[in-house]
Amino acid sequence: MKVTFIGAGPGDPDLLTVKARRLIENCRCLIYAGSLVSDEVVALAPVNAELHNSAEMSLEQMVDVYKRAKEIDMDVARLHTGDPSLYGAILEQMNELDALGIEYDVVPGVSSFQAAAAALKIELTVPEKSQAVIIARNGGRTPVPASQELEQLAKSGATLCIFLSVQAIDEVAQKLAPHYGPQAPTAAVYRASWPDQKIVTGTLADIAEKIKQAGIGNMTMIIVGPALERAQTASKLYDPSFTHAFRTAIR
Repeated sequence: MKVTFIGAGPGDPDLLTVKARRLIENCRCLIYAGSLVSDEVVALAPVNAELHNSAEMSLEQMVDVYKRAKEIDMDVARLHTGDPSLYGAILEQMNELDALGIEYDVVPGVSSFQAAAAALKIELTVPEKSQAVIIARNGGRTPVPASQELEQLAKSGATLCIFLSVQAIDEVAQKLAPHYGPQAPTAAVYRASWPDQKIVTGTLADIAEKIKQAGIGNMTMIIVGPALERAQTASKLYDPSFTHAFRTAIR
């Protein structure tokens, strides 16, 4: 018996990996992350599969499912939104499975920050503008280490992809403005890749008001930084005077 933590991707079922789709279509027991996972993805499970909505479950209740599955030698597909390694709360489940002697593995998925970048048609790493991407969240009910507060991370000038923070957008903008500047380009992508996807663009000075006017809430990715500008600088990858092992002439 094995538990497989599966990345459900950002929402569009076509963005599932081939492996993820195969595992879902053949599962006997599926625990999925509530409304964060699209109905179309959940519907890929067999009609006779045992379904559990983890939004209505405690960790202990999930562990009970794992225990019972072990007793009857039934594999469990544990479906998380996006990529399980990012804010997926899989560590505590793995610790419980270790204690129970249950095998598990992880299938990665497309993250919402990647889907948001695709929706915006941007490159997150722009030559001479931003060559680093920081995935972060604003401190709230779950605190973050002091050295990883947004105002500390903003000192890098990197592209910031901010999860789980749209409800505190005023605070987020205030923390970032001293480092990026109030006119720094900022975008908010709600439910990236879903049919009701919404995109809001602006600056740190006005993004909070624009988000409120758009009426978007949870499942919104915030991206801040110079990479959002349509830069005119080009990488050296295709410079005719630049050769390296990763680009060879095709004959």
